Amino acid sequence: MSGVPARGARRWTWVALVVVVGVALGVGASPGSPAPTTAQRVAAIDALVRCPSCEGISVADSSASTAVAIRQAVTARVHAGQSDAQIDAFLVSRYGPSILLRPPVGGATAWVWVLPPVAVAVGLACLAVVFWRRRRPPPVTVTDEDRALVARALAARLVDADDGANVGRGA
Repeated sequence: MSGVPARGARRWTWVALVVVVGVALGVGASPGSPAPTTAQRVAAIDALVRCPSCEGISVADSSASTAVAIRQAVTARVHAGQSDAQIDAFLVSRYGPSILLRPPVGGATAWVWVLPPVAVAVGLACLAVVFWRRRRPPPVTVTDEDRALVARALAARLVDADDGANVGRGA
């Protein structure tokens, strides 16, 4: 076979593609989860805010007095109807940008999020090119000298074959 899939195999490939797209559309069109409760919002925000007096843990995991004060401020602001972005802005204005465990994407921090996937994509592309070039046979050019060498080798082989045929006959 020449590497081209048979008609039946192609048909099954299309059927599989239609099924996968149908399932993806069904999952995407399904209603999302209900809106989070106030307690869930407070817990989610607390988990993403760094404790200013602790080393690298969130205010949700800390029992320090500053963590307790931040949790109370977050709860009060959620009950007041502020959005997550407004609460983050308040905390950043009060404690600085290092208060957030997940810094916002923008400016210089965008490179931290963009560079690794781009590096992986470039690396995979380079590997694909290397493997593709290795798989391809190098081009062969036949010179007149090569043709003459093959002709001499064939002539010598024919002579040897004739000699072998005559030896067997007892000539």
